[in-house]
Amino acid sequence: MSDATLHALGQDPDDFAASIADQIESFIVAVTEVAKGEDPDSAVPFLLLEVSQLLLAGGRLGAYQDVLPDERYEPDLGPEPDVDVLRERFAVMLEPVDVYSEVFDPYEPRKAPVAHRISDDLADVVADLRHGLIHHQAGRVTEALWWWQFSYFTNWGPTASATLRALQSLISHVRLNQPLAALDGLDTDEDLTEEDLVEQAGQVMEQELGRLGRK
Repeated sequence: MSDATLHALGQDPDDFAASIADQIESFIVAVTEVAKGEDPDSAVPFLLLEVSQLLLAGGRLGAYQDVLPDERYEPDLGPEPDVDVLRERFAVMLEPVDVYSEVFDPYEPRKAPVAHRISDDLADVVADLRHGLIHHQAGRVTEALWWWQFSYFTNWGPTASATLRALQSLISHVRLNQPLAALDGLDTDEDLTEEDLVEQAGQVMEQELGRLGRK
């Protein structure tokens, strides 16, 4: 029976939280190593693998029973860990292909694409995951599970899913020898319509993808 049915089997919350925490810690360690830029040619394939594995943890959280925190208000965690260094390193590493467009909710009709940055997305996901990890490391298991589950639905889940589609698209273009349609000049701070996105699309030369894994 799959992990998706763990809630029906009444798995101990502590064991479930420990398993999720292991997956999250593994993701954070791996992504931090990729951000060091020691092997830029393999960055996109490694990120595709790590984000895919993280979303398995997200799927398990989504299928698990609803988690309710023990307290009405979240305990004070103190200063949040800084993810700006991670964000900046990925922005430099992925500069030719950092910006992409994404439809936030496929069930909302006529929703225009929104500009995203892979570097921003990865940093935001790590920030969300670390927030819950602090609770877990402090022994607040229910609080950690609640936060990871809640933020999976509201933030890091959709963000990681969008990032995964962008990374998969990148690798598909490279492996299938298809030039990418780039959003030249597009900024995530701009509020652009679908027509604006199409108008700004251009071609990225194949050599720009060479350092991202093309042989």
